[in-house]
Amino acid sequence: MKAIIPVAGIGTRLRPHTYTAPKVLLPVAGKPILAHILDELTALGLDEVTFIIGYKGEMIRDFVNQNYKVKANFVEQPEMLGLGHAISLAKPFHNSDEPVLIILGDTIFSTDLKSVIEAGESAIGVHEVEDGRRFGIVELNDDGSVKKLIEKPENPPTNLALVGIYFMKHPTRLFDALDAMIEKGTTTKGEFQLTDALQSMLSAGETMKVFNVEGWFDCGKAETILATNKALLDNLNGHGNETELQARFPGSVIRMPAAIGEDVVMEHCIIGPYVSVSAGTTLRNCIVSNSIVGCDSMVCNIVLQDSIVSDNAKVTGNHYRLNVGDSSEISLD
Repeated sequence: MKAIIPVAGIGTRLRPHTYTAPKVLLPVAGKPILAHILDELTALGLDEVTFIIGYKGEMIRDFVNQNYKVKANFVEQPEMLGLGHAISLAKPFHNSDEPVLIILGDTIFSTDLKSVIEAGESAIGVHEVEDGRRFGIVELNDDGSVKKLIEKPENPPTNLALVGIYFMKHPTRLFDALDAMIEKGTTTKGEFQLTDALQSMLSAGETMKVFNVEGWFDCGKAETILATNKALLDNLNGHGNETELQARFPGSVIRMPAAIGEDVVMEHCIIGPYVSVSAGTTLRNCIVSNSIVGCDSMVCNIVLQDSIVSDNAKVTGNHYRLNVGDSSEISLD
């Protein structure tokens, strides 16, 4: 099985974290966003994947090559001209008509992809949303096949949103549609859209189905990454059980769910619930909840909640010893 994963985005809504790392390598629930996707695909028998890289692409290349044995191709997108343009760059690695999965690099999902692949028909992942104006929307025929794709419509005809997962039975037809769109200069909202190429295929008689993606986790900004971290930890129940974690850190309290990486030093802390701590980090005299802490960082003498601390960062507060009598008011700035 082959896959195409576009990962060229800059991730401006996740600054300052994306000043030093691409969005897809930010940790969520114990591992990078991209690792959640690749682990899912390799379990399905992924043979080859083409990454469309751009911003900090070398970091993505190094991560994939160091952690996965799958055959990996890397193509640079020199300009951010849209998702359709990004996918078109994978054409040299898809000369045959072998089916292909297309998955956006910041799309963590939970769905039965195995059944989609075994069905062998072109299909698009969808998820019901409340406000369809923020998404690409799918309109269906009476038989359940795809009738129309609309990019962020003002008046959505349905609430079925595109989630960024596509299974293409005939990828050569997709690349032909993408090439024609780019050659004609057909853009929507100033970009070459994948949805426009897919709509062109539908107009030419291509049949596509939809499949429901119940677990769709957004990683586009800090608040949604924390919500995704929480949801994934609930699903995974953390990495390791509470007894094992307490044995690793006898002087601290672990409130599950939590994911604690290797070589973490923890002294006199209360950690969790919903905390991910990556490898090599030191935590001392702190209380941390609903937060993500990256690799090789230090968090000491502080209470953190709803926070993201990236790699190689140091966060320290003040440690006070107080002897406070009745009817007192103290403000510690």
